[in-house]
Amino acid sequence: MTAPGPIVVFDTDCLLCSGMVAFVLAHERAPVLRFAGAWSAEGLALAARHGFSREDLDATFLVVEGATVLTRSQGALAIARHLHAPWNWLGRLLVLVPRPLRDAAYDAVARRRIRWFGRREDCTLAPSGERHRFIGVRSRPADP
Repeated sequence: MTAPGPIVVFDTDCLLCSGMVAFVLAHERAPVLRFAGAWSAEGLALAARHGFSREDLDATFLVVEGATVLTRSQGALAIARHLHAPWNWLGRLLVLVPRPLRDAAYDAVARRRIRWFGRREDCTLAPSGERHRFIGVRSRPADP
């Protein structure tokens, strides 16, 4: 976990969260983001190092860059800055919405994400060509 670049700590069992990671990989401008499974030893240790518990990780994801940790809508906006247009434009637009409103919308989706999208144990698999960017996430078998 000492390589440069932000680390996104996310719920590897949540289908919405796994979909978010796949979306980021497909739309990222440069491959700088790294991803850590929230329930892995590494993900839990990273969260604890920054004052977050397992229960906190059930309600939000983390974007860790050095000593800075962003959660909820702030974390989503930080990720959006790494995406190609028009997705990064959306992030620039949403920053104009007051943070309490953005966080309320984030919390509403976060509370219902499992009911709406589902949960499957270890549904996130690191793509074989991107394995070096994933921490505490199982790898997809290499393509033949």
